[in-house]
Amino acid sequence: MRAHPSPNFGERRDGAAVDLIVLHYTVLDCAGSLERLCDPAAEVSAHYLIDRDGTLHALVDEAARAWHAGAGAWGGAGDVNSRSIGIELVNSGAEPFAEPQMKALEALLRDILDRHGLGSQSVIGHSDMAPDRKADPGPRFDWRRLALQGLAVWPDVPAAPFATRGDGGAEAHMAAFLADLRAFGYPDAAPETLLTAFRLRFRPAGKGPLDATDCALAAGLRRFAVDVKPADA
Repeated sequence: MRAHPSPNFGERRDGAAVDLIVLHYTVLDCAGSLERLCDPAAEVSAHYLIDRDGTLHALVDEAARAWHAGAGAWGGAGDVNSRSIGIELVNSGAEPFAEPQMKALEALLRDILDRHGLGSQSVIGHSDMAPDRKADPGPRFDWRRLALQGLAVWPDVPAAPFATRGDGGAEAHMAAFLADLRAFGYPDAAPETLLTAFRLRFRPAGKGPLDATDCALAAGLRRFAVDVKPADA
């Protein structure tokens, strides 16, 4: 781990404890990312940056509030910066994530989850908590790989996704899909926006209107349901 302190941080508000880890991609290369994440004028940072070769840069102490998440919410609560650790991965958003980088991420996630007493459902993407404006870590990120190691979640698919819901048509299926996403933690957003964000993570090859596969996957997330808090700023 290389220390590369960023001046862009503050105190976690209201004594908030860490309950999320948010994954991002940088678009920029490592040098450009370090410059931006440590530029006071940019007003952006993260706790960690992982280069393609697996080099881990520590930018902000975990006890501090880094500025990586921005506007958004998860589990009904906002100010994600105050309750999360942000990890930036050097990636353009259109390329596979390098093997050394993924191994470094996996080791870091194990360490953070263990030290903070968090479960695998605590690891989310930027696009999950800000679906109306963010797409990272993007469709090339291997969430299932993390889930197989207990470092993220992957849905179990019910054998009959609509069996207990009746067949109320497309409107009823969309309502059930959105309820499942809300129970998992997704914030309020337009249905198509949430469908896009959901597919980015769980079904990147999915196209077109909501279908039975989307609904089955979303229903499979119910076992990771969060205690949804009242929405806040």
